[in-house]
Amino acid sequence: QVQLVESGGGLVQAGGSLRLSCAASGRAFRTFAMGWFRQAPGKEREFVAGINWFGRSTDYTDSVKGSFTISRDNTKNTLYLQMNSLKPEDTAVYYCAVGPQYSLGVTMTPSRYGYWGQGTQVTVSS
Repeated sequence: QVQLVESGGGLVQAGGSLRLSCAASGRAFRTFAMGWFRQAPGKEREFVAGINWFGRSTDYTDSVKGSFTISRDNTKNTLYLQMNSLKPEDTAVYYCAVGPQYSLGVTMTPSRYGYWGQGTQVTVSS
């Protein structure tokens, strides 16, 4: 069983920055790919960013490329999402999730992620 706890969300003006963190329980964290997803009101949950198990491969949805950066610190069992140049359309609940074990690549498919955090709200005002 893996438990994930997100933090770092909040209210920010357009153009601002936030850094999300996801603390994971369990020594096996370092062996799993990880991802960030988000869900806005009335919309489906969408992939935002992912990172493979040893942190060398990352991928992003097109709308955040160049603005968001995903990273992980396996010594701290923590996943991060640095979000810069935030826009009102980035407003959503952000979730971290555990992906496939020993995955060399990054999957964008929510069904490939087995454990999810409770989410943290990000609100970007115009």
